[in-house]
Amino acid sequence: MTEVSSLTGRLLVATPALADPNFDRAVVLLLDHDKGGSLGVVLNRPTPVDVGDILEGWGDLAGEPGVVFQGGPVSLDSALGVAVIPGEDGPLGWRRVHGAIGLVDLEAPPELLAAALGSLRIFAGYSGWGPGQLETELGDGAWYVVESEPGDVSATRPEGLWRAVLRRQRGELAMVATYPDDPSLN
Repeated sequence: MTEVSSLTGRLLVATPALADPNFDRAVVLLLDHDKGGSLGVVLNRPTPVDVGDILEGWGDLAGEPGVVFQGGPVSLDSALGVAVIPGEDGPLGWRRVHGAIGLVDLEAPPELLAAALGSLRIFAGYSGWGPGQLETELGDGAWYVVESEPGDVSATRPEGLWRAVLRRQRGELAMVATYPDDPSLN
């Protein structure tokens, strides 16, 4: 069996060739990646639903835009909270995933985390891959794998995140940011 190198905490950036409409120009933060599979959330799919409308007490803590994001096509009736907590130790109700990025226990009282939060984003659903599935997609060239930055979780212009993440890469990958939305119009 091949050893799976963990990509937890990294970003999957959809290549222009990725045909799945669920992931068109998606930027996915991987929250877990091991030989058992992968789980992440799409960072650039805001919905029109305010966080406060579905999670009492969390709306005031959510970063701008204060809406729920569609984390992916799986379990859209469940919610995940991802927060950036500066410093070494996070508060009760927060579990570090990578660097300053971690998962929030949405069953915890929001006031437990309020003072420590750098930013908070709420996701409906998630993106998931079974064992070896993501590795196959990577081999097929469906995704670019790049380093995440804490600001990716709380981008105030999520619709521009795909281009912004690609633009900050070195070399030819930065050029992909200029790929037109509809190449047939060139």
